[in-house]
Amino acid sequence: MRKKISTTIYVTPEQADKLKVLHERTKVPVAVYIREGIDLVLRHYAHLLPGQLPLVDSTLDVSAAGRDKDKGEPKEEPRRSSRAVAADGDEDEKPSRPARAAPDGAPKPR
Repeated sequence: MRKKISTTIYVTPEQADKLKVLHERTKVPVAVYIREGIDLVLRHYAHLLPGQLPLVDSTLDVSAAGRDKDKGEPKEEPRRSSRAVAADGDEDEKPSRPARAAPDGAPKPR
């Protein structure tokens, strides 16, 4: 178990009542629900936090990732094209952008 740091939080009476009922029904300590709520907020705002992006999605089971369920062998991943494919099926190197309008309303030359 990881070391925990003690802190004080203030909740509304309604939040305290609901957490108490939840604890009585599930026998899970209120502190566990509070930590789970903090984890949800941190995950939601992760893009605002400093740090390196993870190499592996933490929600995946790393031991099962990339393995065929039946055989336990590595799965073959479908090949992905680096080219953009238009809705009509034509491949383009890059999706085109609309031309910007000049101040007088005429399109700018590219």
